[in-house]
Amino acid sequence: MRKNRAPDALRDLRVTTGYNRYAEGSALVEWGHTRVLATLSIEPKLPPHLRGQGHRGGWLTAEYALLPRATGERKPRERLYAGGRSQEIQRLIGRALRASLELSMFPNKTLILDVDVLQADGGTRCAGILAGYAALHHAADRLVRTGQLSEWPLRHEVAAVSVGLVGGEALLDLDFAEDSAAELDLNVVATAEGHLVEVQGGGEAQPVAAERYLQLVAVGIAGVQRVLEQARAQL
Repeated sequence: MRKNRAPDALRDLRVTTGYNRYAEGSALVEWGHTRVLATLSIEPKLPPHLRGQGHRGGWLTAEYALLPRATGERKPRERLYAGGRSQEIQRLIGRALRASLELSMFPNKTLILDVDVLQADGGTRCAGILAGYAALHHAADRLVRTGQLSEWPLRHEVAAVSVGLVGGEALLDLDFAEDSAAELDLNVVATAEGHLVEVQGGGEAQPVAAERYLQLVAVGIAGVQRVLEQARAQL
């Protein structure tokens, strides 16, 4: 049984845009005790795998890193190559945010989101997606205001939230202790309209009935809509 928070309650959520003065867009997300900073850079070229391929529009990619003292014990920096977990998370962030952006409005440009975890207490990939979306929103606002874009480039509001079974109980927005004890842990990425972008995760030990799985996904979609309601008021 969760203490001090209802099973379907979100942790405290705060979004601060414009956190980095140099980036084209930036946002700090404080979600419970998790802190994630996203900065957006826009480069006037496509990545190598798209050059000369007849690709129209731009591209968005993400890089994810956990800072050495983001956790209870120091973790060495991934200096040369991102580890398997980091690659998995940054690909998830990239897929989620490409679903939110009209890439045709950024011809021959690459949008790079650097997502850095300053402090981790569960839900870092969900906080990374929200921070990335908020950084894109911040950049979009600046580009439209300055006349560099004639239309709003974000076609969907996108966020993510975790949901899991802990002691047989469905919990929304797991912290680290809850995530570690979960029999099933899902990260649900969805839009404000309730449309799914991706579901990532699965059972830790026992199979889960399909009906139960779908119920948890529905809880996650509703949770994403509440996350976006809170974030929208802070953007």
